[in-house]
Amino acid sequence: FIHPSNSFPLLCCDCLFFSCSLHLTHTRFVQMENKELLAVPVHTGEKRTCPEEASHHDAKRARVEDETNGSHAIKQTEEDREDEDGEGEGESFADMMKSGLSEVDAGIHKFVSDHKGFSGILKERYSDFLVHEIGKEGKVVQLDDLSVPVETEPAECQTLTEEQKQQLSDLQLFKNKEGNVAIEVEEDSKEKRTLLHKAVKTLYPGLETKTEQREGKKFIVAYHTAGKKALAAPRKHSWPKNRGSFCHFVLYKENKDTMDAINVLSKFLRVRPNVFSYMGTKDKRAISVQEIAVLKISAERLAHLNKCLMNFKLGNFSYKKHPLKLGELQGNHFTVVLRNISGSDEQVEQAMTSLRDTGFINYYGMQRFGTTAVPTHQVGRAILQNNWTEVMDLILKPRPGAEKGYLVRCREEWARTQDPEAALKKLPVKRCVEGQLLRGLSKYGKNNIVTAFALIPRNNRLMYIHSYQSFVWNTMVSRRVEAYGLKAVEGDLMLKGGMAEELTILDVVMPLPGFDVIYPTHEVGKGYRELLAADNLDINNMRHKVRDYSLAGAYRRVLIRPSDVRWEVIHYDDPRVPLVYTDVDKLEDKPPPVYLTEGKYRALKMEFSLPPSTYATMAIREVLKMDTSIKNQTQLNTVWLN
Repeated sequence: FIHPSNSFPLLCCDCLFFSCSLHLTHTRFVQMENKELLAVPVHTGEKRTCPEEASHHDAKRARVEDETNGSHAIKQTEEDREDEDGEGEGESFADMMKSGLSEVDAGIHKFVSDHKGFSGILKERYSDFLVHEIGKEGKVVQLDDLSVPVETEPAECQTLTEEQKQQLSDLQLFKNKEGNVAIEVEEDSKEKRTLLHKAVKTLYPGLETKTEQREGKKFIVAYHTAGKKALAAPRKHSWPKNRGSFCHFVLYKENKDTMDAINVLSKFLRVRPNVFSYMGTKDKRAISVQEIAVLKISAERLAHLNKCLMNFKLGNFSYKKHPLKLGELQGNHFTVVLRNISGSDEQVEQAMTSLRDTGFINYYGMQRFGTTAVPTHQVGRAILQNNWTEVMDLILKPRPGAEKGYLVRCREEWARTQDPEAALKKLPVKRCVEGQLLRGLSKYGKNNIVTAFALIPRNNRLMYIHSYQSFVWNTMVSRRVEAYGLKAVEGDLMLKGGMAEELTILDVVMPLPGFDVIYPTHEVGKGYRELLAADNLDINNMRHKVRDYSLAGAYRRVLIRPSDVRWEVIHYDDPRVPLVYTDVDKLEDKPPPVYLTEGKYRALKMEFSLPPSTYATMAIREVLKMDTSIKNQTQLNTVWLN
């Protein structure tokens, strides 16, 4: 083993944190009225606007898997997803996906268990995938209270009458005709006046007070110091000083990813999306429950959205002094239903016992690499090679596979004319990566691709490099398991901090390539050098001419063992019947699902918890022993439907 006391500094496990969100699958299987399942491709990627997201590109020290090496993908808004011409005219989705990626294309080759495996349908309904965030205190986040918190008034505010409070409230919002409100001090004392001054300023931010003598009596006079300019930032001036600036709440959402949900909330509240913060993003095709914080929006306003929005519920409100930050979560708890399974009860028992006791290889999931014949890691490789013509070509060229009609026409126009403005006109929505790159090429010219490429948001650009790092990691971990199996061997890397007498495979980490990581000293370490050299990259010179693309690298555990693993085989007759009991079901006092003792179909219901930056699809892959790519899942669904 390479140990820091011998030669190289490694990382203390006490300092580990993972801030990447969990991403689950590319396939959206839509249940139609005629019971047909349609598989629809989803763009890879996410676009974050959280102000707390840190920039790690200039890190001096490699860190264990963080947001810089997290799962960045490019997701579009609902408007972006609308395509009036539909997907691929005349060709079935299954046929289009024949040119898509399979797991072997992403370096995913090995399993750790020896059971035979069986088939099952993943995410036949989005309600089959329930994700609960595990907060920074280690508690599973649940929605179980829709009430608005009752705030007790400060003692000094109780010195005001209800009539005076109404007058001051009207003054604060310029609703009364007078420019001030005078409150007589009936029991004149310094203590009484101090309480009144403090009461007005605490309860009605934006107002100032002074003491005046009128006809032998003393009055506390409230007025606006800034005049009507005080209304320029109404939220600021109406927020009580004794209340925390951030309203934390639990967000329950169905079939919406985190950023889409925040965009919806921001539109209804008429605020910018960046006033929201969160600990991690959640996938679209699922029911997910997570904590959100928003700056100076009251619980009353948030709770009102429960009357306006479908497939959303907000609750468990509280006021705190701090926002949430990416990476603070401890993990995610999953409840997953795999429908129409083929395995016997004995096979299921063997597979789930192996998952619980042995775990699974911590591969990056297929959603990391895109859905078309041009995988994102190829673009990342071209960026690292400083081959910008290829970067442009890979992003814009026509490719087989499932794509929206307008993207197909845009690519065809580009291939025919090489004219960015002409190709851009084929896009009804310009916010996709292709549109942003074409806009940059139109503005700066095809001889300045680096600058044009920079018009794409930074996280989306870095997604390509992270995808390449993930491909290298997957490939090398497959070699590591092939060469040495599930035991720690000499030359492996480990995370410092463990005091175990005998190290196991659970202690072993593998590096993502970068300028500030060390590599295993056994043969697999040499494999990194060979793989990068084959891609015309120098493992000893991973810094890029463009600083943004110089990543320090990171370390990632080879094997993950889930916690809180539970499972049961259930029977059902109706493919549309819900098989998961959600938080909203409980709040609405709906009866839990009744599982049949016998039925036309069998399903495997499983629960488990995973740390952040770990893909649930890779755990499910280990159970089923089957390819989780959209290409394979589409073929499976097509066979099942026929």
